[in-house]
Amino acid sequence: MTSAIVASGISKSFGSIQALNGLELDVPDGAFFVLLGPSGAGKTTTLRVIAGLEKPDTGTVHLNGLDATRATPSERDLAMVFQSYALYPKRTAAENIASPLKARKLPKAEIAERVQRVAALLHIERLLERKPAQLSGGEQQRVALGRALVREPRAFLMDEPLTNLDLKLRVEMRTELTRIHRSMDRTFLYVTNDQVEAMSMADQVAVLREGSVQQVGTPAEIYDRPANRWVGTFVGSPRMNLLECTANGRLEGAGWSLPNPGFGVQGDRAALLGVRSEDLSLVRRDEAASLSGRVYAVEPLGDRTLVDIEVGGSRIVVKAAPTARFEIGEEVSAAVDLDRVHLFDAGDESAIARR
Repeated sequence: MTSAIVASGISKSFGSIQALNGLELDVPDGAFFVLLGPSGAGKTTTLRVIAGLEKPDTGTVHLNGLDATRATPSERDLAMVFQSYALYPKRTAAENIASPLKARKLPKAEIAERVQRVAALLHIERLLERKPAQLSGGEQQRVALGRALVREPRAFLMDEPLTNLDLKLRVEMRTELTRIHRSMDRTFLYVTNDQVEAMSMADQVAVLREGSVQQVGTPAEIYDRPANRWVGTFVGSPRMNLLECTANGRLEGAGWSLPNPGFGVQGDRAALLGVRSEDLSLVRRDEAASLSGRVYAVEPLGDRTLVDIEVGGSRIVVKAAPTARFEIGEEVSAAVDLDRVHLFDAGDESAIARR
C-alpha cells in the first residue's frame, strides 16, 4: 500500500516545551487514519507540521512520496477542518463552500457544479441559501466540512471537528464522516482525544503520548494487543484493571493467584496483570481462574452495572449485567478470561508476549 503522508523523525519545541519528540508516522493512501491521545500529546502540532503551518525543528514530511518539508501550505494541497467552523457570517452556506474555489478563480459553472455535488454528499442542499446564524451547530459543521471537500485536495486534515457538537450530533456525524470517506476514497488524517471516535471511525489508529507514537494499528489491535501499559489503560472504558504481581509458572499477587496462560517469563518477574472489565464475570462459586474479594461499590448505568471489588490491597471494576444485584461488603468471586488478559513488565511497562 502506498503512503499518502510520511512524517519521519519530527521534533518540535516551543521554548522549554517539547511538543513532538522524534515522531514517526506513515499514513496509507486512502486511509481513515486517526491520531488519538490526551490533551498535550502533540496531535494538533503534528497536523500543523504536516500542513506546513509549523516548521519542525528536525525531521521531514513527505506527501505522496515527494519531500514537502520546505513546501508552503498552498503547495502541499491539503485541506484542514478545525474545531471552530470559521464560517463567513455574512455569506450563505453556498458562498462559504465556494470560497476556496473563488479564490482560485475557477469558472462560475464549475464552482456551482462542485458546490451542488458536495452539498448532495453532505445532505445539505436545502441549506445552501441560509447564513451561518440560521444553521444549527451540526449544520455549520457540515458547511465547514463542505468547504474543505469542495477543493478536492490530496488529503484532509481534521482537528477534533466534532468537539463542539452535542452527543447526539457527534454520533450522527461520526456515521456521516465514515460514509463520506468511503464515497470519496481520499486520505483522512483525523485528530481526537475521544477514543470512541477513534475506535468507531478509523482504519488505523496512532496513539500519541508526550509527542511520540506509542502504537499504530487497527482499532481491534490497539484494544486487544496494547503495546504497553499506558496504551492499555488509555484505551477502554472503564480503564483496564491493573494488579501488581510476580510472574513465573503462575501469576501471584497480594491475596490472589492465577495460572500463567502462556506468557513467556523466566524466573520470578515483577509484572502488572491487566484485565478489562468485560473480561471478568461475577460468580458466586469458586473458579480455578478467579479473583476473590468484597464488593466496594455498585454503579447501575442502565445498560450495564459496574461493580467495584477490593482484591487484596487493590480494587478492580467488573462489568456486570444491568440486572445484577450486589450488596456492599458482599464476598464475590470474579472469573477471569485468561485468553484475554495482558501482562506488562513492571519496569519499562512494555507488553510481555505470550509464548
